[in-house]
Amino acid sequence: MSENFNRLLERIESRDAKVGILGMGYVGLPLSVAAFDAGFPVLGFDVDETKIASLNAAQSPIERVANSRLATMREEGLFEVTSDFSRTSECDLLIICVPTPLGKHREPDLSYVVQTVEAIKPNLRKGQLVSLESTTYPGTSRDLIKPILESTGLESGADFFIAYSPEREDPGNPDFETRTIPKVVGGDGDHALQAATAFYGAVVEKAVPVSSCEVAEAVKLTENIFRSVNIALVNELKIIYARLGINVWDVIDAAATKPFGFMPFYPGPGLGGHCIPIDPFYLTWRAREFQVPTRFIELAGEVNLQAPYFVIEEVAKALSDRKHKSVAGSRILLLGVAYKKNVEDTRESPGFVLIEELERRGAKVDFYDPYVPVIPNLREHPEMVGRKSEDFDPENFSEYDAILLCTDHDNVDYEAIAERADLIVDTRNVFDHSKNNIVQA
Repeated sequence: MSENFNRLLERIESRDAKVGILGMGYVGLPLSVAAFDAGFPVLGFDVDETKIASLNAAQSPIERVANSRLATMREEGLFEVTSDFSRTSECDLLIICVPTPLGKHREPDLSYVVQTVEAIKPNLRKGQLVSLESTTYPGTSRDLIKPILESTGLESGADFFIAYSPEREDPGNPDFETRTIPKVVGGDGDHALQAATAFYGAVVEKAVPVSSCEVAEAVKLTENIFRSVNIALVNELKIIYARLGINVWDVIDAAATKPFGFMPFYPGPGLGGHCIPIDPFYLTWRAREFQVPTRFIELAGEVNLQAPYFVIEEVAKALSDRKHKSVAGSRILLLGVAYKKNVEDTRESPGFVLIEELERRGAKVDFYDPYVPVIPNLREHPEMVGRKSEDFDPENFSEYDAILLCTDHDNVDYEAIAERADLIVDTRNVFDHSKNNIVQA
């Protein structure tokens, strides 16, 4: 046991360990850069041949990773991406960064994780560390990954090692990057924890070891449930205060002046991204196995899921009150389809729900997003794939019956829009609500 562990630890400390990162998306690609910066050679794995070709040509699919960084990595011969999963045998560390979506009935869909682990299994060898970063429910590493890999006859903790370290990426946040975000690490046994902590401690500024994979798995769910519940609270307060004629943003900003006991969260048109709309349901599903109710978490999920429909009703009301029109037959421009500002990421964006529901009610909907020129492949709303963003031309804005702000990118001239648009429905508190053509939603 000590021989496999000691050899792996030595290779990590000397930076001779090759890092295999499975999944070259919003988590795997920034991690590849961080591992390279720490001195490790990186071999990326993906199933998208178009993406693989682009990455090997130093063309990044995400703004967070510059083409120049990939070019440097390629020039030094320390970064390559492949679809040949037999090459996992070359790697000392295998980091799994694949999607973990929900199924049709909001049950965990771990098919991508299972497929990836099954792809690793035929070439698993002694001395490797397999670490999962994808969000999941407590027990996944022990109950799902471990049996698959141990079916090879190799033993976890003796021949190879299993760890869990939840990703904490925050696309669009200029204050943090992979290297500067503390990394929680759990392991299947002491040697797995030590090896994983040694690797992540070399890649990021601070590794935070915890007592087990289950604790690490629960950490990520807790972080995102905390946000989901608080966002649901302010979304509900928004509705209440709107009926009372009170601006919820004014209330939150004033409350935030309290130096203790309050943390500001802000309402919006719904939740987006891969984490907050999905992760809480992983815990509710797991809790049902143990007959534990999760009423608070599920209620927050219900409130957040209804947020886009409240916005739709406000659009309908604004069209009726201000223009004496119904949604049917109206032309509407949606500002922003990315799930948050200043990123190109559209995963789980409420913008698609807004477009879908407005069009279901008979509206003609266009969108403008400087980060999303074309709607990419989506697991949900496949009928929208390929739709193109309108050009930014304020002169044309008066042709729309309403402009609906969904995503408040910083690089948009909102003053120009406000000057020319007849009606704006603002879900992000960007516009001056004292103006007659602005409606808060």
